[in-house]
Amino acid sequence: MSAAEIKTSTEQKMHRSLESLKGNLAKIRSGRANAGILEHITVDYYGNPTPLSQVANLGLADARTINVQPFEKTMVAVIEKAIRDSDLGLNPASQGTVIRVPMPPLTEERRRELTKLVKSEGEESKIAIRNLRRDANEHLKRLRKDKVISEDEERRAQDEVQKMTDRAVTDIDKIVVEKEKEIMTV
Repeated sequence: MSAAEIKTSTEQKMHRSLESLKGNLAKIRSGRANAGILEHITVDYYGNPTPLSQVANLGLADARTINVQPFEKTMVAVIEKAIRDSDLGLNPASQGTVIRVPMPPLTEERRRELTKLVKSEGEESKIAIRNLRRDANEHLKRLRKDKVISEDEERRAQDEVQKMTDRAVTDIDKIVVEKEKEIMTV
């Protein structure tokens, strides 16, 4: 593997880490309804645990209500139970073939807890980014030791990996601040 391949691979992994953080933060609910909150819920679909998004359409009725429309009428009760049993603290109500999930307003205390959770998610992402930097630098050192690249090439590549790391950490900070602002907005 060359120095360029190591840099490219590291950059792709850092990008995936950022996308993962965005996905994780989308599941943390703010005051507004977001269909992504329900995506990690699995339901028992004929004996198989299946993601909710594969057995129903998820949509928004308004700013505070999520609509869940199962593809099969028999799934209404199963989906309703799965949402109720999830750790989200939601209370779904079925109306025929549509399940309405109202989002209760967040208390100040709950908002603070959620911001702590957002910060910890951000820290975990930063740790992952730093681990990627460490792995890339170890690969570069190994290449220099094996005399595949020169010391100058190793130094330049390590500097570029550091710049990628700094950019990724800055992006993480921006994402976390945005999410905190979203949660604390009443």
